[in-house]
Parts: sequence; C-alpha cells; structure tokens
Amino acid sequence: MNYDSLVLRIAGRPVGRYTTRPELPARLSPRPYLHPVTTLSGAAVTELGPADHLHHLGVGVAVPDVEGFNFWGGRTFVRDQGPTELDNHGSQRHRAFQLRDPDGFVEELRWVASGGELLRERRTVAATELTESAWALDFTFSLTNTTQDPLSIGSPATNGRPGAAYGGFFWRARKEAATPRVFTADREGEAQVHGVRADWLALVGSTWTLVFAGATDATRQDPWFVRAEEYPGVGSSLASEERLPIGPGETVVRRIVTVVADGTLDRGGAAALVRKAVSP
Repeated sequence: MNYDSLVLRIAGRPVGRYTTRPELPARLSPRPYLHPVTTLSGAAVTELGPADHLHHLGVGVAVPDVEGFNFWGGRTFVRDQGPTELDNHGSQRHRAFQLRDPDGFVEELRWVASGGELLRERRTVAATELTESAWALDFTFSLTNTTQDPLSIGSPATNGRPGAAYGGFFWRARKEAATPRVFTADREGEAQVHGVRADWLALVGSTWTLVFAGATDATRQDPWFVRAEEYPGVGSSLASEERLPIGPGETVVRRIVTVVADGTLDRGGAAALVRKAVSP
C-alpha cells in the first residue's frame, strides 16, 4: 500500500487523490494536498502548481504568516516593502493517519519551521454523495499551538496589503479560457463577493460548479478570499482585519464543506445542495 497518497472514492468511483508527502522545494512550503479532485463524471476541478502560482497546490490549508513563517509558499509580503523573497518557509508534515477509509480520513500533521514545531493539526476529510451529479467534500482542520509562547496568524492584509487576506482553507480551481462566474445568495461577481462574509459562495466553470460553505459559526465569520479573473481560487480567511492569536495549548478549528457538481448551477440549485451537504 502506498502511504504517500490515498484515493477518495464515492461508491467505488474515484473523486480525489490526497498526497501526504509531496517532494517539493522548500520555497513552495511543502504540504499535503488534494489533487486531482473531480466531479462524479470525471471533470477536473483543481490545479496543481500552475505557471501563474507554482505554490498553489489543489485543495488544502495554506497560511502565509504563522509568527513570521510562510506556510503558503512563494514570496512574503513585508510591510512598507511589498512581496519579498525570504528564507522563512515552513512545511506541513504528515505524522499519522488515525483513520483511513475509502470515503475519508483523519490525519495528524506537524507544522514545522526553522527546525521547530509551531502547530499540531488534526485534519478530517470526508466525501459524501449528494445526488447522481454532485458530492460534498467535508474538510475540517484544527490547529493547536504546541509551543510555550503565544502565536498569531497573519496575512498580507494584516501586514499592510489591502484586499489580500488569504490564508486558511484554499481551493485552486482549474483555469479555463473563460472567467468563471462567482456569486453568493445576494451578490454577483468577483468585486462584489471578495472579502465578504456569506454562508456560501459558488464558483461556476464551463461544465462544473463548486459551492463553498462555512459549516460552523466560527468559520462563517471568516470572509471569503476570491479570485476569478486572474485565476480561479477560493479561500476562507483566518486573518482578515486583525491577526488571529493562538495561545499556548489553544486550538483554532474551521470546517468548510464544498459541493462539487457537474453542470452549471444557479442560485437556487447551489443553495439547495448546500442545505443538503451541511444539514446536521
């Protein structure tokens, strides 16, 4: 059995591959990721290491600033200086699976930088069939400060770059010739939905739809980070206006449920599938 990767399946059908120990240069902040992720008909809805952002790795958790260390990859935004190449990259290291099933897993990871562990993560991922043409990826991560000192999570936005509050759960979607449509229950377009708090947000490509939903009260308080025109990507921002503190031994938990559907959904269709995916 290959313990470096596993395949998520729904009724025997593969819908995602999870790589636990990718061989990547330090500058990309090596970390486990899901790629490819597909619809039930097999349409790919993720991208790995695209030319526009080599450090975008399918679906996972990426944070540009954990106490000054870069777990996102690429350059670091430095206040009054801008994006800067720094030797400050960390890595997320797979430690063990507590559970491995065809439709999901529970994993323990260590967030390590400069030779020491900053965070211990428990990651729970499950794939659930919703309809004949849609399934849901349920992704929960818990970050515990394992040091003896307070830590904080930041973003380029908290470091002086307005509108760049990325960091947390992030999904790099497949780039197509046309810009994908993006909307919430009451807003339409990248400019209108980026940075807002909304129960769910949809990204619609040529033959597929992704609907992202915060599945806990804390997660729903995080604004959405959205890109559509430059590249298709959606994240949930852990640090938008202020740094997120994590005291010694404290834990931050977030849960995102993503509907992966064949076809192009409208608002009604997206909302209905989210209700089904996130229902208790």
